[in-house]
Amino acid sequence: LLFPLFGDSEQEWPRALRITLYLLGLAWCFMGVAIIADVFMSAIEKVTSKKIRRWNKTKGRFYTFEVWNGTVANLTLMALGSSAPEILLNVIDIFSKEFYLEGLGPGTIVGSASFNLLMIIAVCIMAIPDGEVRIIQDFPVYVCTASWSVFAYLWLIIILVLVSPNVVEVWEGVLTFIFFPALVFMAFAFDKGWIVAKPDGESDQFKVHEGMSPEELAEVEAQVRAIHGQDLTTEQVF
Repeated sequence: LLFPLFGDSEQEWPRALRITLYLLGLAWCFMGVAIIADVFMSAIEKVTSKKIRRWNKTKGRFYTFEVWNGTVANLTLMALGSSAPEILLNVIDIFSKEFYLEGLGPGTIVGSASFNLLMIIAVCIMAIPDGEVRIIQDFPVYVCTASWSVFAYLWLIIILVLVSPNVVEVWEGVLTFIFFPALVFMAFAFDKGWIVAKPDGESDQFKVHEGMSPEELAEVEAQVRAIHGQDLTTEQVF
């Protein structure tokens, strides 16, 4: 759509000059995307961290609650914010080519997902200091999202290789879109313990978040100590 920027006469310019100019332009675009994505993610984090105070009639005092469920926020707003650049690039590519895709559009989505699935997990594991361990919180939710991630690749093979080679039909696109709210609902159900019951000590009543009053923190501490023992340190409790 835009290139070459300076018309056909640009082909006569020295190659080194063209490479330098386009690299500078690419760096400028990357910087702009980074700034916009940072502002976008900060706004999303502000929205998802909102807390409210509700009156508990049974105990006769206010309790602090998170407006957004953490699992739902991560799978919707956070995922949208972090994936917005490649989604927009894919949309621009598919409209510019009248819905005939080459490598750019699908490559941005599949490549980003592969990077998140392989590289980021590997870096997180390697960053753990020697002699220390990290435990996955809400393991059923992790299994649910990991299973859907693997299924996404299998689904692409099914619709693009087996069912309708190199063509995405309308029903395939609609069904693929429906998979997303299904994933969000299933992960939310696992998070709430509707499908697999949570072990003692992992229910929502033990979650500590910013904005809790000293009385709420003391109540959570007492509940944790009652289950896991009174000899726990404060760091172990929280």
